[in-house]
Amino acid sequence: MGNSQVVSAVQSVDRAMRILEILARDGEAGVTEVAGELGVHKSTASRLLSALDSRELVTQDAARGKFRLGVGIVRLAGAASARLDVLQESRAVCRMLAHEVGETVNLAILSGCDALYLDQAAGPAALSPHNWAGQRIPLHATSDGKVLLAWRPEAELASCLAPPLARFTERTITAAAEFPALLAEVRRRGYATAVDELEAGLTAIAAPVRDAGGTVIASISASGPSFRIPAARVEVLAAAVRRAAAEASRRLGCTVR
Repeated sequence: MGNSQVVSAVQSVDRAMRILEILARDGEAGVTEVAGELGVHKSTASRLLSALDSRELVTQDAARGKFRLGVGIVRLAGAASARLDVLQESRAVCRMLAHEVGETVNLAILSGCDALYLDQAAGPAALSPHNWAGQRIPLHATSDGKVLLAWRPEAELASCLAPPLARFTERTITAAAEFPALLAEVRRRGYATAVDELEAGLTAIAAPVRDAGGTVIASISASGPSFRIPAARVEVLAAAVRRAAAEASRRLGCTVR
């Protein structure tokens, strides 16, 4: 893309945002009014409004021809609000868990077919951990990912586990056929593990965070060097992670046990 195309794209985005601001301020506006405020031709305003309408960010009153904000704005606001709620209510819990177990604790949510890390807390035993906050990780090779997959509808599982699944280590599970039984076990136990699956020498344990309706919306995990988390310690860590996830869920209004 050339410089002129980049400038044009940025200008279009800026104008689209200004349209949303106009509608938020005035409640509704027609093409002529929008064009006047933006200082553009009516055809340009019409194209921008059509693009926003195709994403349901604006909607047009068929009888009056006026535009107003659409349901797409509500969806975006709701998603942002839910994400902020999870982050706000889980942050203190993650820090307490990190202090309790001495390892690195992460908070993750499902984002498309990836896990998106929202927050990280380092325990006193953590050795200069990589900061994963804001990064995406694969679902099939991580404890957080397995938790986020375990309570999703079957149709979503098929798309997120479509082959080929990337292999990161010798222990990465890459056969999609293995996941139904694996995820059923995650639901039964209430937590997931990943031992040397994303990185050799890294062990992680995750548990689900639920919203007020009982839906799994996030996961909390504790991870550290595999030599420090042998099989005998996994159950102890899993119990601590599950308690933390349950507390985060309680703070979000969940009463499901």
